[in-house]
Amino acid sequence: MYQIFEILKYTLPSIIVLFTAYYLIKTFLENDNKKKMLEMKMINQSNNQQFITPVRLQAYERIVLFLERISPSSLLLRVSEPNMSVFQLQTAMISAIREEYEHNLSQQLYISSQAWQLVKNAKDDLINVINNASTNLDKEADSAVLAKVIFEFIASVEKLPIEVAIELVKNEIYKEF
Repeated sequence: MYQIFEILKYTLPSIIVLFTAYYLIKTFLENDNKKKMLEMKMINQSNNQQFITPVRLQAYERIVLFLERISPSSLLLRVSEPNMSVFQLQTAMISAIREEYEHNLSQQLYISSQAWQLVKNAKDDLINVINNASTNLDKEADSAVLAKVIFEFIASVEKLPIEVAIELVKNEIYKEF
């Protein structure tokens, strides 16, 4: 029994030192591993930011371009042709708006939900304006009559939804970049 106590007297401190060293080394390695993982995560975020920032900026640019292209004055200049009827101009304008919109659908991934909602509303409002402007007109009348009614509506409104959407998009760009 005395021999067991003698053996324990020498081995117990060694075992305690061994477990303490094991625990300290294990803790050190875990902390070091966590630091490395955090550094890797930060590097990845930085790399992602370097890739995503230009793409998001391009998306905002494309949305502003889309809104400018569907503004009534720009749209009328682009789609209006001599000898068009009211119905033909109405159809051409709505078709052009929808094509532009479909071409820019993917941009919603990169802009805020609020901005995208305003873009959609601006598009829908403009289509409603065109449809309402042509409602009481003779479908076979000259397209200049429809253009005149649309321009009169534009003049009567303080701010078009397109202008509101452009302002919001610009403000988002200035806040983020």
